[in-house]
Amino acid sequence: MSYGLHIREQVDLKDLNTMAIAVKAKQFADIASADQLVRALDIAGERQLETLVLGGGSNLVFAGDFDGLVLHIAIRGRRWEKIEGDSAVLALSAGENWHDAVLYAARSGYRGIENLALIPGTAGAAPVQNIGAYGVELCDTLESVTALDCVSRKVVALSAEECQFAYRDSFFKRNPGRYIILEIRLRLSRSAPLKLGYRDLQDYLGDTGNIELTPLEVAEAVMAVRRRKLPDPDTLPNTGSFFKNPVIDQAQFERLHKCFPDVVFYPLADGVKLAAAWLIDQAGWKGFRNARVGIHNRQALVLINHSHGNGADVLALAEEVRESVQKKFGVGLEVEPGIVGAR
Repeated sequence: MSYGLHIREQVDLKDLNTMAIAVKAKQFADIASADQLVRALDIAGERQLETLVLGGGSNLVFAGDFDGLVLHIAIRGRRWEKIEGDSAVLALSAGENWHDAVLYAARSGYRGIENLALIPGTAGAAPVQNIGAYGVELCDTLESVTALDCVSRKVVALSAEECQFAYRDSFFKRNPGRYIILEIRLRLSRSAPLKLGYRDLQDYLGDTGNIELTPLEVAEAVMAVRRRKLPDPDTLPNTGSFFKNPVIDQAQFERLHKCFPDVVFYPLADGVKLAAAWLIDQAGWKGFRNARVGIHNRQALVLINHSHGNGADVLALAEEVRESVQKKFGVGLEVEPGIVGAR
């Protein structure tokens, strides 16, 4: 039984990755249900094809054509569950647009994910990266995930604890191919305190005094701040933040701070997080462009593909930036998006 599954050959993926890298998938299927997903995995096994799960394509870089089967997750749907007093659970199918879901929750008066507005991608991809922005991470509200266990071919429920979330990390990211997310559930509230402590957000909102902001107003403020600093992938291709903020131990930080008193940092319980954007800016990269790719002139964390660059162009520039920061500060930078295809 095919469950309506249609597999296409040699599909151009340029419009399915926000870096707009022109590559092809040997085979490609839109996945609209768990049954279609199981069938597609069976076919990939029969044909001995590697698989790639693709959502919004906002957190990956194609280093070359993909010689396998791309599973484009297009499972749609959202609903409210467990409405109890001021709280409720928002269930989102994996193919739902993340930003649209944030606005839907905010307009409904529920708080918890409004700081994550305008992050590109799909709901199903959000837990993999444990997306975060402006003092909030997905794990703060995620209650559970429904996923297909690719070993047993059974649909299972995973608690937030089982997802093993960390900074821009999760069990899914550390164990690629084990589970494919079908749906996520977020516990939201009408009365939880809004998180407005992030400096850029505070600067934008100014002195709000005793004014009680709505979650939609906070989402709109986040959108305004992001648009000031970050390019729209539809007009200037990018994957958002290209490097993670590095975490170093206290001893290394003290040596670094002695040499660079202005270093931007955030104390943690088990170390110090550095602002990767500051490191890259101070290394002289902000606003840099070569013939095809570059660094955004307002946000040094963002690599841009301004003139039809390919994956090799992007990765070569990223490596130059990493080497430069390592040489100047003795700090290593880790690439945030996944790298797919031949290098």
